[in-house]
Amino acid sequence: MPKLSVIIPTHKRADILAQCLAHLEKQTIANEIEAIVINDVQDDKFETLSGKSNWQIPIYFETIPPCQQAVARNRAVAKAQSSTVLFIGDDIFLKPDTCKYHASIHENVGTPIAVLGSTMWDPHIEITKVMEWLMRSGWQFGYPQIERYQGDYLPKSIQHQFTYTSNLSLSKEVAARIPFREDVSLYGWEDTEWGMRLRGAGVRVYYEPNAKAFHHHVMTMEDSLRRMEAIGESAVFIKKIAPDFDRLPHGWKRIAYEVFAKFPTMAGKHRAAFLKGIAKAKLDTNP
Repeated sequence: MPKLSVIIPTHKRADILAQCLAHLEKQTIANEIEAIVINDVQDDKFETLSGKSNWQIPIYFETIPPCQQAVARNRAVAKAQSSTVLFIGDDIFLKPDTCKYHASIHENVGTPIAVLGSTMWDPHIEITKVMEWLMRSGWQFGYPQIERYQGDYLPKSIQHQFTYTSNLSLSKEVAARIPFREDVSLYGWEDTEWGMRLRGAGVRVYYEPNAKAFHHHVMTMEDSLRRMEAIGESAVFIKKIAPDFDRLPHGWKRIAYEVFAKFPTMAGKHRAAFLKGIAKAKLDTNP
């Protein structure tokens, strides 16, 4: 029985997925892990990859009809053989001892928790100016906000903002009992909404920065602004299904957001894109 089942949804990125799996094969506890890969599109490269027979770790491959990542993650959890699952992406490359950190923390804690590892840009790719800013400012991953909680539990009031499925583990029982919502079709905030339900069930988030992951994904300014617009649109939807969702600015925060969105800075441009997505969502939902 493996100590850890690594959950990987994938979509038409077989080349990067192969590198992701190669990093799993190099884990210090490679003989105690498995990978569950759920693909949602018919793809020759994926078929070739899944047909490979000389993997150094057990890997379960499955192709399902086109879907969002929530469906793929839930399907993978059901297939997992371990009592602990680790969620990553197909463009996430784990440092060799990352799985060891996740597994050992769960072994030594009696109550259900989620373990958050750190995620940073892969140093082997071009780090654009906007990528540097996204990491430094916390607009992509908010790790600068939680540095003081290294090796400790995040405050309950903010933990749902950091249930990043790029590098997060928890018990299979909890992941099966509190699945990802499969009616969320827009990109962004689905992990935050899931984190809100984890918090409501009493699951604490423990931050272990030594469990490192590298995000192998180049992002341009245009890519980042499109992402912000998409998550602005998604935020409106999430607020409707989860009234306690707290990522939509309102009141004086909304006024300040609109003022600073006019500034020609990185932050200003991203605020403007986020507001554009919110406006688009409200326009689409109003008759």
